[in-house]
Amino acid sequence: MEKTVIKYRHCGRDVYSFSSYSQCQCPICHQTPTFGLLNAPVALSCPFTNGHKVSCAFLIGSIHGPSHLGEWSDSEIHVGLSNSEGLVYNYTLSGVRRDAGGWERCVCVCVCVRLARSWDAELEKFSALPEWTSERFEEERVFGSCCYGFALSFINHMLRLSGLESLTRDQFTQRHVLPRMKTVSRYINIYHAVSQHGFYTANAPDDL
Repeated sequence: MEKTVIKYRHCGRDVYSFSSYSQCQCPICHQTPTFGLLNAPVALSCPFTNGHKVSCAFLIGSIHGPSHLGEWSDSEIHVGLSNSEGLVYNYTLSGVRRDAGGWERCVCVCVCVRLARSWDAELEKFSALPEWTSERFEEERVFGSCCYGFALSFINHMLRLSGLESLTRDQFTQRHVLPRMKTVSRYINIYHAVSQHGFYTANAPDDL
């Protein structure tokens, strides 16, 4: 998913394509639109982030690539936490890993905490707790926890240190993860449609 998707409005519809601004052709009327300053085509923001370049973030990735991160995808996702040095801590069958690569195309949920300065030290200490050993991985999996449980448990640890209330899995998912994933899913659907048909149209106004 390396191409840039552009959006413009014509014939009362929002039109998406990979065309450059100078090569836009409306798929409805097959005319070349004339644009002014206020209605010029705009490039959609790619929802994927290099997780090694963001700090204090909750990251969502897939071993199959970003196109498998949509809400409708049944591929298994993996989550991790980034520190300020570009390492991504994630709980796996081998214990807590500290990845310096592999999270270049993921979904980022920035976590706003008051103790951001102590994030790295606390994350390292938290990762060494016996709850997150390789031997406990299958046990955590039975309870539906694993990598998500590790990440959310640490976020709640930081919230408590900040004097804030912890979040349940449902609260965190509803407030922070689902809104982001809905945007990602919409982008993926548009990208796939443009890849297959050369364009995608939607009723205006559109929210992406």
